[in-house]
Amino acid sequence: MAFTYKPLWKLLIDKEMSKKQLMEKTSISKSTMDKMGRNEKVSMEILDRLCSYFSCEISDIVEHINEVEMP
Repeated sequence: MAFTYKPLWKLLIDKEMSKKQLMEKTSISKSTMDKMGRNEKVSMEILDRLCSYFSCEISDIVEHINEVEMP
């Protein structure tokens, strides 16, 4: 299973908001922000916090990527 946070980064651009500003406004740690930058898993609590802050759906911040299985 793979996920990407590209929708979140695009949302930040649209809102003219930096990652640092997002961290300050949502109390997300730098290590968590770094994980998202590497498309690693974060807790549902973090995703809930982001959705609540932006009043959006989870699909507005995270996208599932289908990994192709090799035979």
